[in-house]
Amino acid sequence: MDWAPLIKELVTLFVVIDPVGSIPVFLFAVQRVPRRLHRLFALRAVSISALVLLAFLVGGQFLLETLGLRFGSFQIAGGIILFLFAMTMVFGDSKPAREIEEAGRDHLAGAVFPLAMPSIASPGAMLAIVILTDNHTESIADQAITAGLLILVLLLTLMLLLAASAVNKVIGNTGASVISRVMGIVLATIAVDSIVGGLNTLGVLNLDPMPIESPMTPVEQN
Repeated sequence: MDWAPLIKELVTLFVVIDPVGSIPVFLFAVQRVPRRLHRLFALRAVSISALVLLAFLVGGQFLLETLGLRFGSFQIAGGIILFLFAMTMVFGDSKPAREIEEAGRDHLAGAVFPLAMPSIASPGAMLAIVILTDNHTESIADQAITAGLLILVLLLTLMLLLAASAVNKVIGNTGASVISRVMGIVLATIAVDSIVGGLNTLGVLNLDPMPIESPMTPVEQN
C-alpha cells in the first residue's frame, strides 16, 4: 500500500482545518460560558464541523458545479468573515450591557459561530474536501479513506480544544482575554492572506510565493 498519498491528504486536511489555530477562537468564544459547559461546547463545535465537511464531501462538488461558483470567491468570502471576527477579538466590547446580553443568550450558540464555522469548517477546508474527493477522478473507496482522515483530524482538533479548556482554568478570564487579543492579530493576518490568495486564484493578482530564508543559512561573502 502506498502511504505517500494518504500522508499528503492527512497533512492537507490538517493544514486547512488548522486545529491549533482554532484554540484562540475557542478560548475567546468560551469567555462568558460556564466552565462546566466547555467540554460540551468543544464537542458540539467539532460535531457541527464534521457534519458540514462531510456534507461537502458528499455533495460539495455538485453544489459548486451547479451554481458555477469559483474557489477564489470562497476564499475571499471566508477571509472577510475571519477578518471581521478577528477585529472582534482585538477590539472586544467589555461594557456591562454587552455582558448582560451575552449572559442571556444560549451559552452554546458560540459553538456554531465562530468556532465550528468559519474557524474549523473554514471555506478552505470545504474546498479542500471537494478537491480531494473529486467525483471525476476519485473512487468511492478513495473518498471513504479521505472521510476517515477527515474524522481523524477532527478528533485531534477536539482533543486540543479540550486541552485548551484545561489551560483556560489555569490562566482565568483575564489571561484568556489577553491571549485572544494577541491571537486576534494573528487571525487577522491569516484572514488577509486568505483574501489575497482568493484574488490570486481568480487571477486578479499574480503573486509568486516569497522565498523564506532560514536565519541559520550562512551569508555568502562577496
